[in-house]
Amino acid sequence: MTIELHTWNTPNGRKISVALEEMGLPYKVVPVNITKGEQMAPDFLKLSPNNKIPAIVDPEGPDGKPVSIFESGAILLYLGEKTGKFLPKALSGRIPVYEWLMWQMGGFGPMPGQVHHFIALENEQDRAYGLKRYMAETRRLYGVLDRRLADHDFVAGDISVADFAILGWAWRHPRHKVDLADFPNVKRWYDALMARPAVKRGMEAKLD
Repeated sequence: MTIELHTWNTPNGRKISVALEEMGLPYKVVPVNITKGEQMAPDFLKLSPNNKIPAIVDPEGPDGKPVSIFESGAILLYLGEKTGKFLPKALSGRIPVYEWLMWQMGGFGPMPGQVHHFIALENEQDRAYGLKRYMAETRRLYGVLDRRLADHDFVAGDISVADFAILGWAWRHPRHKVDLADFPNVKRWYDALMARPAVKRGMEAKLD
């Protein structure tokens, strides 16, 4: 049965479309136009009480019953559990997946997101402090990722949901004013992921 993906064309939305394509799960997009405030609609709030995209509805959830899930990290872990793909069975293998997924959720998302905010401001004085602060932190996080990928093909060893989570934000590197040539290990990882047919489909899926 088809999963409903309630989303918009954002890094957090792309995480899930990429994961669904990689896992071979049928899905349909239900656009939630965040530029028009549709994330505040009562029906969407029932799925995502924090007013944020994405959310999914799986008609075949646990025990065969429908389930809705919000927060992109929770969705990725759920889909990994559901399919048994991109989430190691052994706890020893899951630990780095958990670590790097939480790293993305707590840092490599909120910090570049602040760059997105300040870079759009028209007042140069308002822009200057925010961009200096958050661009520096964003570059630091790219450096953390680059060091990790110096001796790992993917962040947790084998490709996992953590890679999909991070890729959703690395996809916006031009908007972060980050040249991946400055982070060669990230560039190698990014190019390898973007060359995967399912990732390409997930990135090209119409989410808006």
